[in-house]
Amino acid sequence: MTTLPHPDLAGAMSRLGTETAFSVLARAKALEREGRDIIHLEIGEPDFDTPANIIDAAKRALDDGFTHYVPSAGIPEAREAIASDVAASRGIDVAPDQVVITPGAKPIMYFGITALCGPGDEVLYPDPGFPIYESVIRFVGATPVPVALRPENQFRLDLDELEDKLSDRTKLLILNSPQNPTGGVLPPEDISAIADLVADRPVQVLSDEIYGRIMYGEVEQASIAACPGMADKTMILDGFSKTYAMTGWRLGYGVMNAQLAEAVAQLQTNCTSCTAAFIQMAGVEALTGPQDAVNGFVAEFQRRRDVIVDGLNSLDGVDCQRPAGAFYVFPQLSGFRVSTDEIADRLLNDAGVAVLAGTAFGTVGADSLRLSFANSVENLERAVERMRPVLAACR
Repeated sequence: MTTLPHPDLAGAMSRLGTETAFSVLARAKALEREGRDIIHLEIGEPDFDTPANIIDAAKRALDDGFTHYVPSAGIPEAREAIASDVAASRGIDVAPDQVVITPGAKPIMYFGITALCGPGDEVLYPDPGFPIYESVIRFVGATPVPVALRPENQFRLDLDELEDKLSDRTKLLILNSPQNPTGGVLPPEDISAIADLVADRPVQVLSDEIYGRIMYGEVEQASIAACPGMADKTMILDGFSKTYAMTGWRLGYGVMNAQLAEAVAQLQTNCTSCTAAFIQMAGVEALTGPQDAVNGFVAEFQRRRDVIVDGLNSLDGVDCQRPAGAFYVFPQLSGFRVSTDEIADRLLNDAGVAVLAGTAFGTVGADSLRLSFANSVENLERAVERMRPVLAACR
């Protein structure tokens, strides 16, 4: 049998990272196939079903012939619905030609960073933060500049540190609020102060607001796009996966100035052509139809949040803040003799609890774990009790 040579990959591939959550999910699924009972707290996915009215809208769209190519930026009905929703929720003027609809929200990160940044540019991003930020920054040849989110500051940006890290090479600032992995929310006064720092600089902002509807009332949600002078400098990233339990549908969007929207749509033409038409019509129903299911999701997430936070804080050596948004907790561990990477491995292999080490999100969270509480209260309570002896053995 002839052995084919390994492909000579492009050098840029060595700079491309990954998302550890999917690696841990694969390991957890393999253990389940062996008959193990695994509690999944690793993946950022609502465990609810997509609301029935959205599913029905997709079925109707299929019957109505929404099965063909559509414009790369999105079908008019969907762009109009998104523009209207974003305008109302952020208090800004948004035209449909500022909207680009993508298969999932991640392409907005990739297309936005690719369209704006290259070698010689610096991109400021949160640490800990969603790992794909740094991955794409490095892939396009730009320089990633982390800005720390520390638990003693309630995972808010240190505004003095942010100002110090802004330079003549800074091309893009990435914000994420509510935040993955910490659940932290930037309060309006922080958003306003950040806008003041960048409004007069040649710096664009990628504002990742994918968890914007999942808030628990302690902090008011704000978008930097609504600050004076920031509407044209901000690319809002949002989508349907988290809010409407539509992760598998792959439906996201970006809102930006019309010139940048044309560039992002051109990148989409080169990569995916367009987003599936019938799925876009399901998105229209999600935005314009009843929101009772979303309100129920958020109320249940809040109940689960309180259960997991109280449970984790009952464990020796664990300090867990109560997040103001999203569906993650990011507890800090102190007094342990092994790394959080090893602790996460032991929790999966010995206790059947799948979590992520904080190192998956940067250097600042090296003493932390990330747990998604998008699981039932019963399973969250079981997970805490399974974790107790494993953590005790690691001290």
